[in-house]
Amino acid sequence: MTRFTDRPLVAVLGPTNTGKTHLAVERMCGHSSGLIGFPLRLLAREVYDRVVAIKGKDSVALITGEEKVLPDKARWFLTTAESMPMDRDFAFVALDEAQLGADRERGHIFTDRILRSRGREETMLLGSDALRPMLAALAPEAEIITRPRFSTLTYAGPAKLSRLPKRSVIVAFSAEEVYAVAEMLRRLRGGAAVVMGALSPRTRNAQVAMFQAGEVDYLVATDAIGMGLNMDVSHVAFASLRKFDGRKTRRLTISEMAQIAGRAGRHQRDGTFGSLSLEGSNAHFEDEEVHAIEGHHIPPLDHLYWRDGDPNTASIDRLIADLERKPDKIVLRAAPEAVDLAVLKRLADEPWVRERAKGQAMVARLWDACGLPDFRKTGAEPHSRLIGRIFRHLSEGDRHIPVSWFADELVRLESVQGDVETLADRLAGVRTWAYIAHRRDWLADPGLWAERARGIEEKLSDALHQRLTQRFVDRRTSVLMRDLGARGADLLPMKVAEDGTVTVDGEAIGLLIGFRFKADPQARHGDMKRLMAAAERRLGEELGKRAKALIEDEDAAFNLATDIGRPVALFWRGDVVARLTRGKSLLHPRFELHRALGALPEAVRDAICGRLRRWLEGNIARHLAPLAAMAEAARDPDEAAAVRALLANLAEAGGVVARRVMETVVTAIDRDLRPRVYKLGIRLGTLDLFVPALIKPEPTRWRIALAAAQEDAVMPPLPPPGAVSVATPAEPAAAQAFLLAGFRPLGAQMLRVDQVEKLARAAHDARTGRAVFSPDPGLATSLGLSSPSFQQLMLALGFGRTEEGWRWRGKREEARAKPRAPRPGNAFGALAALRS
Repeated sequence: MTRFTDRPLVAVLGPTNTGKTHLAVERMCGHSSGLIGFPLRLLAREVYDRVVAIKGKDSVALITGEEKVLPDKARWFLTTAESMPMDRDFAFVALDEAQLGADRERGHIFTDRILRSRGREETMLLGSDALRPMLAALAPEAEIITRPRFSTLTYAGPAKLSRLPKRSVIVAFSAEEVYAVAEMLRRLRGGAAVVMGALSPRTRNAQVAMFQAGEVDYLVATDAIGMGLNMDVSHVAFASLRKFDGRKTRRLTISEMAQIAGRAGRHQRDGTFGSLSLEGSNAHFEDEEVHAIEGHHIPPLDHLYWRDGDPNTASIDRLIADLERKPDKIVLRAAPEAVDLAVLKRLADEPWVRERAKGQAMVARLWDACGLPDFRKTGAEPHSRLIGRIFRHLSEGDRHIPVSWFADELVRLESVQGDVETLADRLAGVRTWAYIAHRRDWLADPGLWAERARGIEEKLSDALHQRLTQRFVDRRTSVLMRDLGARGADLLPMKVAEDGTVTVDGEAIGLLIGFRFKADPQARHGDMKRLMAAAERRLGEELGKRAKALIEDEDAAFNLATDIGRPVALFWRGDVVARLTRGKSLLHPRFELHRALGALPEAVRDAICGRLRRWLEGNIARHLAPLAAMAEAARDPDEAAAVRALLANLAEAGGVVARRVMETVVTAIDRDLRPRVYKLGIRLGTLDLFVPALIKPEPTRWRIALAAAQEDAVMPPLPPPGAVSVATPAEPAAAQAFLLAGFRPLGAQMLRVDQVEKLARAAHDARTGRAVFSPDPGLATSLGLSSPSFQQLMLALGFGRTEEGWRWRGKREEARAKPRAPRPGNAFGALAALRS
């Protein structure tokens, strides 16, 4: 191989359109192995496709946070800067856009790669000429090669949107601004493609393909296009020269302006740049900025951001100390606190995290978990809760994330319904789980789930591309007027796709979700009535097929929908078919079919009701068997009156009731009668009567849902599954629901009744008669119980506070007071006496 240089470290610097990336690809392909790190996943994917065409799919790897294509015999790697494998040996290593070491958010990653990433035979740094003084200070051994731009870049001045030349890219700096400009282009010029960094490669490529193929003449993008994405662009128009950088809204630097403007003109074809004249726009270039951009005079960098790229993981404190350590070179600045470090510091304050993160391996595992990017931009606090849950799983049991949780999260994101913003948000969510699936030891079968995540991303990407096209490209060719005049055999052909899309003569008119038809939301207001009329004329046969499928379907196709703030409903295949309403008792609710089923014949509706009733009764019997057994035993005339009274009241209250409400009845149940109570699974606790089996998550969900239906109320919030202590809800309906769920109020907190009994037993075991004693504080702490709440519980248990500790005083008199009778026929009313 002919040597490109005699030095192993080369910096190729210059403006955009100088062929730096192309040169790096050529150099890498001339070596026996190679690695190039890119600033964007989109760019890594683009170059990956080029290298695959040269070397073959089995020899090329693609590694990003959310995507991993790693053949066994891969020798050439294309990755994002964050995903560059630092522990592998490559003959050639390159870093693209190395000047991003000056970026506040990601700069420390690029600086670390500049300092530590080296090829065995050749290393290449690609970037702006602004990086030159930094290389002189940090890598004086580097040979610097300057590349001139292939074409001329000229300032064209401001222009109105209606006068922009074809093959123009309009650059904006927020999703809202991108969408607004694209919408104006749809009205004025027939449409535009949209490109943003948050788009998946598949969606981005589909949008760019429309632009490249000439289907649209304009492309609206964020500054993601400045990072080397190659498109056939003649002119770049700035919709704004200000952007929010994570801390404040500021004017673009000359370097940023030049990077974006340089996308105009490719190879030897000249390009132009300018501003967009919009009402209220402040996109106006200063003369010195124009001179600098046209002449490629970029101000040199005077610093790069740095953070230890290989911190010590002997302990959490040592890890944090290394990550916060100041650089020892004058041109390096300590990186601002990134999200991963902020999350680590928050988790380090959790005792359980410190207990588990002991030893180098577990600290490294914690740090790996903290590295999960905040794709949805929720912020450090919410993101730390997700990371905490992940680390909890990674540090217990088989050290894997539960498949059920992972699968449920993917299923939740799988829907391709919704507008552009909804689909973009789901794509951001899928990126989180795709990232997790590509950690080699986070899941029991990572390959399977990575493929599943990729499949969902592709579905969402295709749907997002379709929505973007529908929203910003006016392609609708209406067939509705023809259809209105058609009769019988002349009716235009209608099809219902597998995903529910309804088309007439190939044109989508809406979506059939279950039995509900939703007109295409992108249709003009004047078309809505025609869309609904076309659907009503055509969908009778399809609705009949679906009704037959529902009646014959298996139980797994149905579910009880308990969305907070909505009526409790019965779903079939993911959509509502009926709503639960008040019945003769908690265990015998009624239901009303959804109005969308009203068009079906009466006999078909009756058959559907029968199928839903069988499913509902079967699941009530399965999930609430103890409750049903109590209700049945309460009607047994051979049972003792005291036992029947207890069972009736406990069944009416939903399986949980304060003991003081039933004290008279409990007292009447002597030693001989108690085995009959215990046989039904009832626990006669110190403060509460309850059935442990009924306070598990799924029985709890059913009990609260049925109670809400009895009140004809919407579904209240549910306590977190598995929680033993929760904050007392401020909303009365939520507080009552938590009571029914089996939580006893203790001031600002509520504690699950089985844990109340656990603490009560521990307190009594610790005392000796009425002598003063100090209960073990660790038990309350382990349950998340605060000191005031613990004191309330001790007082309720009959203990008195003294200066030396606690003393047994016996049950309070008010506990033996005659309870008020619950309101008959009112499921939530039966809970009123539980307030304390």
